[in-house]
Amino acid sequence: MNKPLRRIAIFCGLLVLTLLIRDNWLQYVQADDLKEDEHNRRVAIERYASPRGDIIVDGKAITGHATTDGDFKYKRTYKDGAMWAPVTGYVSQAFGATQLESIDDGILTGNDDRLFFRNTLDMVTGKKREGGNVVTTLNSAAQKAAYEGLEKQGAKGAVVALEPSTGKILSMASYPSYDPTAIAGSNDAAGEAWNKLQKKNNPDDPMLNRALREVYPPGSTFKVLTAAAALEHGKVDSADEKTDSPLPWTMPGTSTELKNEGNIPCENATLREALRVSCNTVFGKLGYDVGNDQMLETAKKFGFTEEQFVPVRSSASVFSDGMNDSQVALSSIGQFNTAATPLQMAMVTSAIANNGTLMKPYMVDELQAPNLDTIEKTDPEEMSKPLSADNAQILQSMMETVVEDGTGTNAQIDGVTVGGKTGTAQHGVDNSENPYAWFISYAKGEDGSAPVAVAVVIEDENAVRDDISGGGLAAPIAKNVMEAVIDSKK
Repeated sequence: MNKPLRRIAIFCGLLVLTLLIRDNWLQYVQADDLKEDEHNRRVAIERYASPRGDIIVDGKAITGHATTDGDFKYKRTYKDGAMWAPVTGYVSQAFGATQLESIDDGILTGNDDRLFFRNTLDMVTGKKREGGNVVTTLNSAAQKAAYEGLEKQGAKGAVVALEPSTGKILSMASYPSYDPTAIAGSNDAAGEAWNKLQKKNNPDDPMLNRALREVYPPGSTFKVLTAAAALEHGKVDSADEKTDSPLPWTMPGTSTELKNEGNIPCENATLREALRVSCNTVFGKLGYDVGNDQMLETAKKFGFTEEQFVPVRSSASVFSDGMNDSQVALSSIGQFNTAATPLQMAMVTSAIANNGTLMKPYMVDELQAPNLDTIEKTDPEEMSKPLSADNAQILQSMMETVVEDGTGTNAQIDGVTVGGKTGTAQHGVDNSENPYAWFISYAKGEDGSAPVAVAVVIEDENAVRDDISGGGLAAPIAKNVMEAVIDSKK
């Protein structure tokens, strides 16, 4: 070979080598970036080329699909979409996906690596790719009771119900809500619906999942955690011994008396009586006696200060360190810097109902292949032991007194033992805005087990201020949710 031909051959070889390097770089090194690039229309077209698998509740799909014109053949539809939106999230041809629709997108589209062999076989046989299913832990009757209860109030709020023995989420409702079907497409109508849902255009913020993402001052519902801390750290020994609780009680380091709501019997009250009538002075002083460090330790055992993943992310609930004595007292009655999600307060209630053991909350029971084979199953997992079984049972007896003969009588269910705690939390500068109404509760079955624990919070901006109470607004919703769960197990 003469010299010019050899040079041409080397040059061509280098071109081929460069092409191979570039090809491998695109296919392997940059594959994920290219796949996720918002301008890569091929990925989007493939994603909507076949129906998604379904999200399942009680054995029935709460999702579906419809055919569309254009490049995207299928779009997602939802049954009772507004009721289930806090669980499902949305998947949209124009606006992406959230919550279960996003987290389990690989299963629902059929692109998950765990479906590789099945997809390979389908490709060989010419079978069209199918999506798998996400089977939830939700209870449809409980969800309906929760959502309709909030809707009837016509006020912003949320409900979370858990199964204490496993951590299964039975209900997760948020109001106001939205129908994800309206934004599932990519046409002008979907764009208009999307714009109407944005907080800048809708101050009620219907796309906010208040059950997981909003943190509220828990008010007097937090007193059950303060009672748990006092029992665990030996500041009190039983429900019926008198506490050292003077009236009036001036917060340490200040000249400010901690006030109770009305003329209630709080002076040196027993723990049971203090919870029954909701004494600020008793629980404020108990929190001070326990101290910031040990109050924080107990709060953390219940899940405070860390985000929860169920698998959708829940905001971290707040209890601070480094507070002075009066701030600890206020925080111990659920005010000052204390704030909690409805999920968090359901977790507190669940741990007490489960004799002191907190189970990790979750809402996906299993992931299924398109042929309904189980790909992944969630096993219940112990998260912590915030209090001993003996102390949990003391708290149960106290919470049951609240419902039998205290501020929580609206949660009574015939033939069922119910424990609960009301809360009315201050809101706004100097408590200038309508307070939040809370209720936490659990119900016991005939065998003494607790099949359900519930937390309800109501934000009613339009109610008459004096009419706002956890027992009046939130307890009836909790009652209906508990009844729904109990009836579904019969």
